Amino acid sequence: MFEFLTLNEPALRFGAFAGVLAAMAIWEALSPRRALASGRARRWTTNLALTGTGTLLLRVAVPLLAVGVAAEAERRGVGLFHWMEVPYAAAFILSLLALDVLVYAQHVVFHRVGLLWRLHRVHHADTDVDVTTGIRFHPGETLISMAIKMAAVALLGAPVAAVILFEVVLNATAMFNHSNIALGTKTDTLLRRLIVTPDMHRVHHSVHRDEHDTNYGFSLSLWDMVFGTYRPQPRDGHTQMRLGLTAFPAPLPSGFGWSLWNPFSTDRHSDGSLPDGRGERTT
Repeated sequence: MFEFLTLNEPALRFGAFAGVLAAMAIWEALSPRRALASGRARRWTTNLALTGTGTLLLRVAVPLLAVGVAAEAERRGVGLFHWMEVPYAAAFILSLLALDVLVYAQHVVFHRVGLLWRLHRVHHADTDVDVTTGIRFHPGETLISMAIKMAAVALLGAPVAAVILFEVVLNATAMFNHSNIALGTKTDTLLRRLIVTPDMHRVHHSVHRDEHDTNYGFSLSLWDMVFGTYRPQPRDGHTQMRLGLTAFPAPLPSGFGWSLWNPFSTDRHSDGSLPDGRGERTT
């Protein structure tokens, strides 16, 4: 079974990616939460090009990827779940939970470590937040994130099917919770008891530092609530809040070349200070 999943993993992931992207884009067009500040054409081209570049880099640099590591660990009987002879069903569920909290923790670290933030700020620099923001990551961050997941999968001995499902769900939920869709207050309140909703995650893209250092979860809302990083609403309201990073105004983040180069930039503000793109800090 895992051989079939491994061999068809790229097709399965691409199919899910394309389907969710199309569904969210249509939903945004029919029921938008906010008016967009910038046009879609250049932003979407850049955001799609960033994810395409990251995917190509992964296939060239680490063709085994997390699913391949899981298959090899299963073949060799390597990892905690194999060594402890954890039943398959339990290993499957525990793998999904462990990988999800890992992504949460990784996200926190990328906000707090300067060199990692320089990569991650490319994601935050988007001056609008919609379905394509959910796939807007610098290729360097994509590579580091995959390396972390591969190490975790090997340590756990996570089942192949669990890793594939996690990757598909993570990608789908990232596009969903970045989407510019109007869910309605009651639906949002109900859903965020379990998963990260667009209104919940939009707070994370606020220009205010004390807001964008909250709501780190991608799939389950549990981790923000457990670890005290949950913020229910933005101070300025969802329709009026400013998104992005004040150091990088539009149209700069919509450029593909700008986005690739930004982590390595030494451009200075007019006062001579180096921009870290952290937005406004409110005390």
